[in-house]
Amino acid sequence: MNNPKPILVTGAHRSGTTWVGKMLAAASDVAYVSEPLNVWHRAGVYRAPVERWYAYITEENESAYLPAFRELLNFQYHTFLELRSLRSFKDFLRMGRDLHIFFNAALRGQRALLKDPFAVFSSVWFAHRLNCEVVITVRHPAAFAASLKRLNWTFDFGNLLDQPLLMRDHLADQRAAMEALHKDDVVGQAALLWTLVYRFVDSLRADFPQFRIVKHEDLSLDPVGGYRALYAALNLDFTPRVEQVIQTSSSSENPTKLARNKTHSVKLDSRANLANWKKNLAPDEIERIRKTTRGVAERFYADADW
Repeated sequence: MNNPKPILVTGAHRSGTTWVGKMLAAASDVAYVSEPLNVWHRAGVYRAPVERWYAYITEENESAYLPAFRELLNFQYHTFLELRSLRSFKDFLRMGRDLHIFFNAALRGQRALLKDPFAVFSSVWFAHRLNCEVVITVRHPAAFAASLKRLNWTFDFGNLLDQPLLMRDHLADQRAAMEALHKDDVVGQAALLWTLVYRFVDSLRADFPQFRIVKHEDLSLDPVGGYRALYAALNLDFTPRVEQVIQTSSSSENPTKLARNKTHSVKLDSRANLANWKKNLAPDEIERIRKTTRGVAERFYADADW
């Protein structure tokens, strides 16, 4: 390999991290590992427990995470722990898939790619302590909110409020806003979560210019060109096969929106999908999202994007 550094693909959930991760993992020397910081992650892949969504890892609390991540990046699969956690035949099949990925990656000396939206607040730690190249995806705040609304995915801000280091370092000024939201207010939660995540991302630009911040919309409009540039930045080999995988994933022959039971599919008409949020949100919801995200959204999107 020309560049052995692991790759972290992160950003808010429902911001295109799965698509970006899988398109980068189309490279033959890359092994795709999904969401070790998901609170429901598989113990065989990552043996340490994760108690909160969007875990914030620093050198102050890394002892709970660092050894397990080093094992993961060395493709050490924890078969016994996984066997103990199996509850269904689907779990068994997933174990077989993950074990194959780890065995093949170790055998071939592949480069690990961690696709994990819940690592975004820990991206600096991943870069410093695990030597990761960091890719951060951004999606329009209204599109993000519309996606969560369609799936009726709420977010419990207790996951952030109950992390003292995260609150101290980055979110203290938003405590009241988080505590005020109703538990069923999907659109309000989405707008505030987008603001917190991408205010943090924007704060990284000056000190970490090496982090690649990519907009979902830019990749959707020009998938081949956008990924070709990203491959070059990450020192990955952009082969004809990779180009075909990208074209297949974004073709106009694909559905214009995903079925609710296929939330992690990467086959979508990427251009047609861009405007779906305008159909799925009411005008007052769009205005509320714009008001909540004001001051941060302008750092990524122009007025014309609304």
